[in-house]
Amino acid sequence: MASGRNVAVYGAYGHTGRFVVEELRERGHVPLLLGRDKDKLLALDRSRPGPGTRQASVDDAASLDRALDGAAAVINCAGPFATTAAPLIEAALRAGIPYVDVAAEIEANLDTFAHFAERARAAGTVVVPAMAFFGGLGDLLATIAMGDRAAADEVHIAYGLSSWHPTAGTLDAGAVSRRRRDGRRVRYTGGRLEYHDDALTTLEWPFPAPLGPRSVIGEFTMADVVTVPSHLDVPEVRTYMTARAAADLSAPDASAPTAVDGRGRSAQTFAVDVLVRSGGTERRASATGRDIYAVSAPLAVEAVERILTGRTRTTGVVSAGAVFDASDFLRALAPHLSLHLPPDTHG
Repeated sequence: MASGRNVAVYGAYGHTGRFVVEELRERGHVPLLLGRDKDKLLALDRSRPGPGTRQASVDDAASLDRALDGAAAVINCAGPFATTAAPLIEAALRAGIPYVDVAAEIEANLDTFAHFAERARAAGTVVVPAMAFFGGLGDLLATIAMGDRAAADEVHIAYGLSSWHPTAGTLDAGAVSRRRRDGRRVRYTGGRLEYHDDALTTLEWPFPAPLGPRSVIGEFTMADVVTVPSHLDVPEVRTYMTARAAADLSAPDASAPTAVDGRGRSAQTFAVDVLVRSGGTERRASATGRDIYAVSAPLAVEAVERILTGRTRTTGVVSAGAVFDASDFLRALAPHLSLHLPPDTHG
């Protein structure tokens, strides 16, 4: 374990940022508290004093450079990532440190791959976007379900959320994405992203026990349509969301998550079920757990630890499944996830 490292957390006082800060502390790291709002940073620092705070704005490159001074890595938890990702990656490249974020925004993740792949590779550093519940977890499961295949016909990722009380950041990021798409929806088909105005469809997805079959929204497209095809040869990637959770998210009175335990987690439970089809064969991999925001913290922090200890497969802008040993990575998160993997999975 790369314990005792200084790890910068941008957006440390946000909902997911607080989980990340606590996860770093529990693993013996020193979280550097970064953000735009000085008062919120000071309030977070007072709640559990540490090395202090570092106010920085994505509009001020010099402030970001000062904030990252002495950091071994940076985790970006501040959305909308369409605004924050590029300036933070630029600062990480100047500092010569790895960058990880928890972005669920499809377009922001596309921008990261498009604009920074060559520079990150040339610098010999690692940039991992969407290293979170959406984009990261599904990609790791899809990589496992692929097995030894070099290619597959289809990847289906179904999200079985018991409910979805969105954070303010989630709502803001969704609004940004909708504006960038002019209100259209997006799918990954024929080996590329396609924007469309087709009506949403509802179908039944056979989630594994104990969840069982649930009504889901078809083509409820998430960041997996960026991460999965970035390294797997799959022309069709489709994602689904339980209808109940989708209704919660779009409700005019949608409310933020409510903590029900000492760790600040909500009562929300989830299942992520991945199906890979190739020819006439199918392989599945799934994971279950609690609180999609809370579980993003161990995903992001585990990524940073593996990068800092050299347990990576490549450099550049990379998805979770491309840069890490997927099965070993997820098994390391046993306290947070229950896994259901193909019997021939190694690790």
